[in-house]
Amino acid sequence: MYRIWIVEDDPNLALLLRDCLEKYSLAARCANDFEEIMAQFHQYEPHLVLMDVNLPSHDGYYWCRQIRKVSTCPIIFISGRSGDMDQVMALEYGADDYMTKPFHHELVIAKVRSQLRRVYGEYAGEARERVVEESGLALYLERLELKWKGRTVTLARKEADLLELLLLRYPLVVTREALLYKLWDDQQFVDENTLNVNIARVRRKLQEIEVEGGIETVRGSGYKLVLLKPDKLGEHA
Repeated sequence: MYRIWIVEDDPNLALLLRDCLEKYSLAARCANDFEEIMAQFHQYEPHLVLMDVNLPSHDGYYWCRQIRKVSTCPIIFISGRSGDMDQVMALEYGADDYMTKPFHHELVIAKVRSQLRRVYGEYAGEARERVVEESGLALYLERLELKWKGRTVTLARKEADLLELLLLRYPLVVTREALLYKLWDDQQFVDENTLNVNIARVRRKLQEIEVEGGIETVRGSGYKLVLLKPDKLGEHA
């Protein structure tokens, strides 16, 4: 079931949108702390975001830019601002669509479904999709999905970038420096613990789809991906 995240500070409208989405068999959750938008985004990992422009603290344009640093999931703006420049700014900052209030709920559902089909469904353009695969573990970089033996888990952008490098170098060790550069370009401004946090997140994602093996820490060097075949599991017990 696709997960839709509603970032709207009008509680009545947010609940109406949630109920409407759930009526059409879409999972939906409303943001509840507008100071911790990115923490909630990582926790929920939505397939699509409905984003208001006028929000407490930072506006929707700001949060759109932050989400685009870690994810390519569709973002649809819902706003009372109807000016052309507002819509231009939303698209320039990475949004996929823009709707002005008031709007019919049927139109919201139609636009949400359209974006989901475009990115994840029948219009996703799989022929052009980048896929990195090793020993049955497949990473779909445009969809931000990881598949293993019929199981699928959704990744954040940084998690996908990290796994991409580990898969491309498999079964070799990837240094911490190489991972830091891949994820943040300029590693001197990144807290060392940030990489540890992302490694831990990816390990949990691998466990979710029951990958045999996982990410192994090579002390003093870095990390490597270990993919075990069923007949070799006993050797690593």
